[in-house]
Amino acid sequence: MDPVKSTILGLPGVLLLWLLTVAAFGVFGYRIWRLIGLLRQGRYESRFDHLGQRLWHGIKHVLLQPRIFNERSIGLPHFLIFWGFVVYVICFNWALLRGLFPFLSVPYPDAVKVAALFLESFSVLVLIGLGVAVARRLYFAPKYLHLSFDANLILGLIGLLMLSTLFMNAFRIVSEGGFTSAWTPFGSLLSKAFTTMPPGKAHTLANGMWWLHMTVVLLFLVYLPYSKHLHLFASPFNVFFSQGATRPVGDLGVIGAKEDLSAGAARWQDLTWKQLLSGFSCAECGRCDRSCPATASGSPLQPQQIVQKIKSHMVRVGLARKNGDAVPKLIGDVITEKEVWACTTCMACMNCCAVWNEQVALIVALRRHLVSEGQVERTVQDMLGNLQRYGNSFGKSDRLRAKWAQTAGLKIKDARKEPVEYLWFVGDYASYDPRCEDITKKTAGVFAQAGLDFGLLHEAERNAGNDVRRVGEEGLYEMLRDKNLQAIGKAQFKKIITTDPHTYHTLKNEYPWNGHRPEILHYTEVLDGLVQAGQLPLKRKLAGRVTYHDPCYLGRYNGVYDAPRHVLRALGLELAEMPRCRDRSYCCGAGGGRIWMEDTEKVAERPAENRIREAVALGGVQTFVVACPKDIAMFRDAVKTTGHEDKLAVKDLAELVAEAMADESPKPA
Repeated sequence: MDPVKSTILGLPGVLLLWLLTVAAFGVFGYRIWRLIGLLRQGRYESRFDHLGQRLWHGIKHVLLQPRIFNERSIGLPHFLIFWGFVVYVICFNWALLRGLFPFLSVPYPDAVKVAALFLESFSVLVLIGLGVAVARRLYFAPKYLHLSFDANLILGLIGLLMLSTLFMNAFRIVSEGGFTSAWTPFGSLLSKAFTTMPPGKAHTLANGMWWLHMTVVLLFLVYLPYSKHLHLFASPFNVFFSQGATRPVGDLGVIGAKEDLSAGAARWQDLTWKQLLSGFSCAECGRCDRSCPATASGSPLQPQQIVQKIKSHMVRVGLARKNGDAVPKLIGDVITEKEVWACTTCMACMNCCAVWNEQVALIVALRRHLVSEGQVERTVQDMLGNLQRYGNSFGKSDRLRAKWAQTAGLKIKDARKEPVEYLWFVGDYASYDPRCEDITKKTAGVFAQAGLDFGLLHEAERNAGNDVRRVGEEGLYEMLRDKNLQAIGKAQFKKIITTDPHTYHTLKNEYPWNGHRPEILHYTEVLDGLVQAGQLPLKRKLAGRVTYHDPCYLGRYNGVYDAPRHVLRALGLELAEMPRCRDRSYCCGAGGGRIWMEDTEKVAERPAENRIREAVALGGVQTFVVACPKDIAMFRDAVKTTGHEDKLAVKDLAELVAEAMADESPKPA
């Protein structure tokens, strides 16, 4: 069977195929070229480093798609649909080349036994996957999944491709006398329904199915760059160029930028080309919205919509706007300020995105513009002023930074004056917040009892700048960073330890150590090391059922999950995991500067309150364990507002360790 040797509409089949192919690839290429032109208008950043790492990252996350299995209901069906698409792309191009150049001594793919078996097998698997996808959309659609005509049309076209393959094989078998084959099992089975059909008619229908298949694929190619399924083409590039391929995913630095980015993005052209590529790569699956604590709380932010609005705005303004038309403002007309400020930068959206979009960096770029224009809340302005003047967000004298040590009667070394093994970078909340002061003292006691040789920077320490940077004040972040590096440069130490995950992330991943970065540890990692070495002087076992909250900046940002759990088990405690734990942990709501912002709108439920209810629902849990000073502030307030003070105690891990290291149980008040 050679379909191109037939005459269609009075034209030789091979000529018609050439006309369709040139037209389809011409329209596709023109549209893609125009979209690439839009990306080139974005600001430059270098994403061409470490090509080997990027290639491996791309192979892993495009071909294996591990993130697609985060949602079990659609993970496997989507995986099957994807691989069916890959197989069909390969076989389509094979068949297309054979049809365009009929003089080649190469058979069509369906004439090769192994290829025919693959095509039929994937056709059936993809049809099953499509059935699950359609049922999910009709009856079990998750929140924020876009149920558009566009998506339904694509599913229909994919289904038509699969069916045309099976029917083509069935009609071909009938036309050849009904000789079934194990290499075309499903076509053979389907052919049983057409045993009475004349061979000539079956031959005509087989050719018709081939032409239908090729025409649908070429139409799909034309439609692709105009539809949401452009992500099929764009997402492999998005994954290849993603930050996660070569450096920490939470790093906000822009490598190779040719312009100062501190002014932020007032127009779509002020975003980098990679940030603009996110819109073309987005599959509109809604995973990021379903994981976002701000969205769940009832705020106007939906990470998916931020990406989609920028894409739509860029295409509309960049391609369709006529001269003289007013250009909508990116912030104000397209995206509201409330959306921009609602983000907690917890990175839950980025962690679950199967195409590796970088929503947090995009939102921070928008924030930078608002900060540069002075369009920030009064509370945030006050905080920024405190940091500018005092180096801390509390507006207190830097000489009071280590006052907690004096009131506890602790003599802690000054690492600038005498050498220590560990430089303890304490952080603002652990130093100044009254709710954290007792915990900081106990942590120092634990360090001392464990025999750690540690010291402080005392009044020379400044806020590390993590939240400042994520609020959008890049210049102030750089000032704080430089002052800290100057102070650290005068200290004598081997390692840096911190109790604040926000500080931990920034020191470890965002400070420019110029190739001489010291080992930077969160205190849970140090305690775990002492446990593993048998050097943590625990005097008794604790009893009780506890749950542990993974801080966003310790877990998702830096992958530290096991260390605190090892310590809890070493204390003798029974650990009950919350449904959302480890990389799926739910944000407390403090990050990205949100701890300094007021809730200007009525919210359904604050993230910290939602998290406390999740812990209480476990049953029998008496203690909610945290490993972040901001978590202490957020969750101790949340147990009060939810009315669970008598059921659940919020404690830092250091408090439990101190209790286990004490000679006797603390006396009741």
